[in-house]
Amino acid sequence: MIEFEKPDRPVVANKRGVVAFVLIAFGVAWLWLWLAVAVFGCSAINPVVQLPFAFAPGVAAVIVRRWITREGFGDAGLRPRLRENRRWYLMAWLAPLALAAASVAVAVVTGLWWPGSDATGPDSSPSVLAQIPVLLILVVVLTPIYWGEEFGWTSYLRPRVYSDRPLKSVLVTGLVWAVWHYPLAFLGYISFSNVALGLAIWTFSMLCQETILAWLYIRSRSIWTASLAHAGNNMILSLLVGQLLATELGDTVLTALIAVPLSIVAAWILLTGRLHPAKPRPLTPARDQRQSA
Repeated sequence: MIEFEKPDRPVVANKRGVVAFVLIAFGVAWLWLWLAVAVFGCSAINPVVQLPFAFAPGVAAVIVRRWITREGFGDAGLRPRLRENRRWYLMAWLAPLALAAASVAVAVVTGLWWPGSDATGPDSSPSVLAQIPVLLILVVVLTPIYWGEEFGWTSYLRPRVYSDRPLKSVLVTGLVWAVWHYPLAFLGYISFSNVALGLAIWTFSMLCQETILAWLYIRSRSIWTASLAHAGNNMILSLLVGQLLATELGDTVLTALIAVPLSIVAAWILLTGRLHPAKPRPLTPARDQRQSA
């Protein structure tokens, strides 16, 4: 007899939980940044400063799930599902590298940059390429750190705002996620020549990223694919493109260039209806026994 894969526990929307989550995620992260930078004089680029900031959404989600709504973690997507999600993990791992190449291609096609330009030096491209194998390994190692954000935004908040309307759900989550990052633009983490324009482009970029991350999460039913992709976006896409182009073009143009391929992928996801959950696949007895925990 054919059986369908048992889904994780359905999401239970709870307004009190959503409000509490947002207040904790913003309150903890912003208070910590103020203390670290304004009071103790630390740099916002310092990893010691970034870690508590990055984990604030995850901590907020744990507190809300465990003690405020007491809904537990049955819908959180905590299971890696490694065997059945091999293609999604591979995509999450390698896609940021493809997006980085596409961003650099956009810069070349538009005439904004050319390999070997004076600002980057003739040896910059080979040195950046040499980092790729190390960064691909580092992304995997750092995935648990980026889980802190994804467990909060993509796993907890997104399914609870407009749960029956995927596009609105992603838009709201992406906007909240972007605003949560805004203090970094005033603390030296990123420098926009025109702050208003830079924040607008950064927000658009994050909306595109949240679309992609939500798609990975929905399709894999695991928060770990989104966490891996988030790590890649930071440690490969932003880092590699930044090393090549930031000195010459600045953070505003750099953010816009990265947003171009991101927006193309996000548009493809939306226009093809891929934010809707995939239909459950039938399980054969053999496959049922091999199902990963």
